[in-house]
Amino acid sequence: MPTLPAQEFLRYRLLLISATVVFALDQITKTWIFNNLELDSYYPPEAITVIEGFFYIVHVGNEGAAWGMLSGYGSLLAAFALVALAVIYKMRHTLELHKPSMQWAFGLLTGGILGNLVDRLVHGHVIDFLDFHFPFTIPWIMPTGRYPSFNIADSGIVIGVILYLILSFKAESAQKKADES
Repeated sequence: MPTLPAQEFLRYRLLLISATVVFALDQITKTWIFNNLELDSYYPPEAITVIEGFFYIVHVGNEGAAWGMLSGYGSLLAAFALVALAVIYKMRHTLELHKPSMQWAFGLLTGGILGNLVDRLVHGHVIDFLDFHFPFTIPWIMPTGRYPSFNIADSGIVIGVILYLILSFKAESAQKKADES
């Protein structure tokens, strides 16, 4: 028997709530950045100093993915986002989205994907604004000590993926223990 929309909403409410919160916070902060800081405001006085020499609020237009990879392929990245959302929906049973913990993980991920997708469609790039400068370097990742600027959507994606991996490893470990018993 097919489920009704209200039943679907109730079944996946934690996913929908967490996705909505991440998406809303992301879009609210990006709207403020768009309206208050000039594009490519990397350093004071255009940028906002939060912690001198460490944390700044900037306005960067990222045309690529993480760390600017695939820069100039915004249409491909937007298509990939749509495919990812469709796969999450199609595989919702396999991904065990009936479990509340999985709903939180995929809600964070989905809200982040939607936030960056809207940027690509509206602005032609993703608005990044959280900018950290560290007193150390990591070759190939942050050779200058400056971590690539990011946003709330990026945070939702990263935290959602990490949470999903942790939950998956815990489930696998529990299954191994059950099989050994």
